[in-house]
Amino acid sequence: MDEAFARNWFAAWNAGDVEAILDFYAEDLEASSPFIAALGFAQDGVLFGKAMFRSYLEAALPRISGLRLEPVCVCVGARGHTMVYRNQTGVMVAETHELDGEGKIVRSDTAYETTPMGDP
Repeated sequence: MDEAFARNWFAAWNAGDVEAILDFYAEDLEASSPFIAALGFAQDGVLFGKAMFRSYLEAALPRISGLRLEPVCVCVGARGHTMVYRNQTGVMVAETHELDGEGKIVRSDTAYETTPMGDP
């Protein structure tokens, strides 16, 4: 995993820069998030294509007061990586990206902490 990729990805999101964010994603992107459903973009929370992702970003980003993703770690897998971070409300988020041969995100699955597990 290229550390520059992670730094630049977080920087684009923290700037709220739609064009910079979109540069990381492939045209045939599949993205899932509970917020995709909450904003009415897809009942199942999954959208397809970079154009639809752009529409989602343009609707979602202005609604997020003080957008801030604070990196916790990056976990590297066989087909991509998972960005683990805290958002501006302190909620832990894990966003898994599958990358294509050009290093663009073709699949993004975002999961949000609901109940902290604490110590076993």
